[in-house]
Amino acid sequence: MDLSLFAYDLPPDRIAQAPVERRDESRLLVLRRTPATGEPALEPALEHRTFRDLPSLLSGGDLLVLNDTRVIPARVHGVRATGGRVEALLCRDLGGGRWRALLRAGGRLRQGERLAFGAGRGPGDDIAARLEADEGRGAWVLRFEPAGAVAALLEREGEMPLPPYIRRKDLAREVRELDRERYQTVYAREPGAVAAPTAGLHFTPGLLERLAEAGVERAQVTLHVGPGTFRPVETERVEEHRLDPEAYRVPPATAAALERARAGGGRVVACGTTVVRTLETYVRTGEATGDTALYIYPPFEFRLVGALITNFHLPRSTLLMLVSAFAGRERVLAAYREAIARAYRFYSYGDAMLIL
Repeated sequence: MDLSLFAYDLPPDRIAQAPVERRDESRLLVLRRTPATGEPALEPALEHRTFRDLPSLLSGGDLLVLNDTRVIPARVHGVRATGGRVEALLCRDLGGGRWRALLRAGGRLRQGERLAFGAGRGPGDDIAARLEADEGRGAWVLRFEPAGAVAALLEREGEMPLPPYIRRKDLAREVRELDRERYQTVYAREPGAVAAPTAGLHFTPGLLERLAEAGVERAQVTLHVGPGTFRPVETERVEEHRLDPEAYRVPPATAAALERARAGGGRVVACGTTVVRTLETYVRTGEATGDTALYIYPPFEFRLVGALITNFHLPRSTLLMLVSAFAGRERVLAAYREAIARAYRFYSYGDAMLIL
């Protein structure tokens, strides 16, 4: 399958640079998939709603599954022994002070080189890191000394790892400071992600309460979103791309909730592509914890997920491929064209879709 099949044109002014004032005020494009043969299409294929309308669009007995990963302020700046600057995105805690990181520097980095983070706060505040292993494409394994100081470094110096299409230099300082709160779901609990599961950014505690009152059960999984989810597809053939593994967990309570929903005929409503990949990995492997590199593109058999909440994704991305596998490529791209024409806001801080 050719990568160009997942291309579309997006005007730059459609890329959301900041969240709406209230999370559930985001717009919601409802896409109903083609009905089965012989079933009448009683509802319009597309509806334009607001995210706070979600309780009226789901049904009692549905199971809403959320990703409770918490984004860490993983971007830190350091200094090389030469005095040159280096930027590190700490992607995964490997234990014992070792982290997998993406590094950017002005010159070539070498194995064994030492970096200092926290510089400028006094020599006692510096944290050293040694380049232990080059994993290619800018990825390194760093060993921090002392090992237990990384958490304090991130809290003190770390920046939220916003995607590059969100520009901060031209926005007010107040907006930048809000990122620590707003680039995080209200139910985030398990630290470890370097990108937010953005479909969940639209929920408020009040909206979650209204869903419960409507009979929609809620469950959590954890998938720590890594940079591989958003790595550009560099192969012209879709099938040749590979995803980087990401750690996931399906708690026993969620496994039980999934069984109840399936037995009772309720839909499993996945909030975000990370939840889809977690659930579809779990149903295939039976493993409640582990790493997943499940790569979903058309055609694909969905064994658990019956409805999907998702944001609008970049062209030629694996996320757009997943959504296309769920709802049909042509139908999804037609919905995107409609969203662009109606000035929906795209990407991480943008509006949402509900696919039923």
